[in-house]
Amino acid sequence: MNLYTIGLTEKINNDFQALKQSDEMIIGRVALEHKHMYRVWTEHGDLLCEVSGKFNFEASSREDYPAVGDWVMLKPRVVEGKGTIYLVMPRFSKFSRKSAGRTAEEQIVAANVDTVFLVNSLNDDLNLRRIERYLLLTWESGANPVIVLSKADLCKNTEEKLAEVEAIAFGGVPVIAISAELKSGIEKLGPYLQPGKTIALLGSSGVGKSTLTNLLVGDQKQAVKEIREGDDKGRHTTTHRELIQLPNGSVLIDTPGMRELQLWESSDGLVETFSDIDELGEMCKFRDCRHQDEPGCAVLEAIEEGTIAADRLSSYNKLQKELAYIERKADKRAQTEEQKKWKNITEQARQKKKIK
Repeated sequence: MNLYTIGLTEKINNDFQALKQSDEMIIGRVALEHKHMYRVWTEHGDLLCEVSGKFNFEASSREDYPAVGDWVMLKPRVVEGKGTIYLVMPRFSKFSRKSAGRTAEEQIVAANVDTVFLVNSLNDDLNLRRIERYLLLTWESGANPVIVLSKADLCKNTEEKLAEVEAIAFGGVPVIAISAELKSGIEKLGPYLQPGKTIALLGSSGVGKSTLTNLLVGDQKQAVKEIREGDDKGRHTTTHRELIQLPNGSVLIDTPGMRELQLWESSDGLVETFSDIDELGEMCKFRDCRHQDEPGCAVLEAIEEGTIAADRLSSYNKLQKELAYIERKADKRAQTEEQKKWKNITEQARQKKKIK
């Protein structure tokens, strides 16, 4: 396998050569994550790998472990079709969300992605607030977002829906309407599907990600189901994240539909996603304007004039509060871990002193 056709860059390879621990080590890319095991693409083909004992001992959080799309340093056992991972190479992008549940822990959905296709259905399930949330996380990831509006054949007012989405797609984010059924609009995705580039498909369950994947691959790679009668919603089919190589050499990551998309540190992404509100905020009378009831608020004036929707400001405020809460929770978690670390160091010192 030519690793450069699946996304290896000169920089990643140079980093690998500098960090390589022995001549036995090779570089590979995580294509599929099993429970405690990883399917890795290498120059020797697919290898089923696990992390080394030292790796496991030194890892302090889920972020430290390999994710789909990661480049890793490993020692292969080619005859067995297996290998051992010793290091995750530095990521140039990562799409993260908060893990489900109460813990303030990062879950990496996909790593080393160049472009994220944010797939949303043009039927009754189209949700502008959800798209804003996806945009926020994509900007924060370091990848470039492209909004893909699927199932255009089921929409009677496509142009109107496109205008609504384009109104929140600041920063030059492309908005592309497609129909996998009619194979229309697919050609507009071509500029992003270049050899050596990695594209992740993200979106809610049933928006047509697997159908789009099959269309791009050229066969039934991913299982799909018909949309449900009554609400026009598709059925969730993808159950795991996986690298898929397209015929032209680009790499696709199809992901399970996300019922819950909780934010992870995304303060920079907030500015990119809501650049219109951020720019207007600079024109407010007061520097600390909260855009609520302050006099001389440029944002509220824009809402009154109809240039910004009131729902968009509500979404901005909600996401700000959510990020502030995550930051407080993360700080508390960091403090707890630091206390635990020093407690262990103190205990070890006490035990050594006791032995002497």
